[in-house]
Amino acid sequence: MTEAKGEVERDGKVLVIRRIHADYYLKIEPSQRETAQRVHEMHADFCPVARTLKGCVQITTRLHMQDA
Repeated sequence: MTEAKGEVERDGKVLVIRRIHADYYLKIEPSQRETAQRVHEMHADFCPVARTLKGCVQITTRLHMQDA
């Protein structure tokens, strides 16, 4: 499951998204934790949306892992 929140500010008379934070919730086997962490650290480099917004919108993420 993913939960995302955006922070909106006014730029003159226009609302713009300045920051996006996404929380990823995974139920995984304990043996997969290291792999999940590695993927989380690099996934934005391969995400079309993150690459498009890079430099315009600050994007942060957090990974929450729970044993399956």
